[in-house]
Amino acid sequence: MVNNQSPVRYFLFLIIFCCFISCDYFSFERKKDFEKIDSEVDTTLVDTPPSFEICNSIIDKKEKTDCFRKTIHQEISKSLQAENIQVRKTIDEVVNVVITIHSDKKITLKKIDASEKLYEQIPTFNEKIEKAVRNLPKVYPAIKRSIPVTSEYLLPIKIKLEN
Repeated sequence: MVNNQSPVRYFLFLIIFCCFISCDYFSFERKKDFEKIDSEVDTTLVDTPPSFEICNSIIDKKEKTDCFRKTIHQEISKSLQAENIQVRKTIDEVVNVVITIHSDKKITLKKIDASEKLYEQIPTFNEKIEKAVRNLPKVYPAIKRSIPVTSEYLLPIKIKLEN
């Protein structure tokens, strides 16, 4: 009888031994490796920057960013010049405008950082900027890992008006 159970015992011992040895295959080290990879990715950078229709044919990321920057400055400037703003005193300052470009192709004005002097001279300045942002051409959102993402753009606007 003892001899018949001996092969079963060896077989059970072998299975239990293999289970203990194979515990390394079930460790969470692999998961930690993936976490390390993800933490090294800079999420503030995007694969493709936001762009307008005229910039879509550009492949180089830097050139595409420059095209976007140039186009948005031109469009905002053209819109503000059409307003025919009159001032009593000379204004020469840089206004920082933060624009959010949503993943669903919408553009919204997030923040305007201007001086009190400018608001005293042009009380409707915020409305004029909002109108300029609304009138921007169709925008394509930034792309990160083949997915459209929401991004923010800091737009410095040079305001130089003389009375």
